[in-house]
Amino acid sequence: MKDTVKITALLTPRPGKAVALEALLFDMAPHCRAEPGNLRWDVWREQGQEQGEGDARRFVLDELYRDNAAVAAHRATPHFQHYAATINDLAERVALVLDPAQVA
Repeated sequence: MKDTVKITALLTPRPGKAVALEALLFDMAPHCRAEPGNLRWDVWREQGQEQGEGDARRFVLDELYRDNAAVAAHRATPHFQHYAATINDLAERVALVLDPAQVA
């Protein structure tokens, strides 16, 4: 797993956009999981009391790819292109692209 690439993205919904953000992420899941180089693609939601449309709990994307070529292929897909064109309107985003660290 030395060539794997992990992407973790923290997404904070903009006011009134939580439902649309959730829909975008949930709609992407089957497409991302079906990519040949994808090893994991999960959506997590910050714990908290349900508050409906105004709910600003954060989402976390947990992605794992076989290698950088798989990440590049993912970013070239229509579903990622749609995400990239839409995400800034729906959420503030912080993304980390990570390599595995060797632990002795």
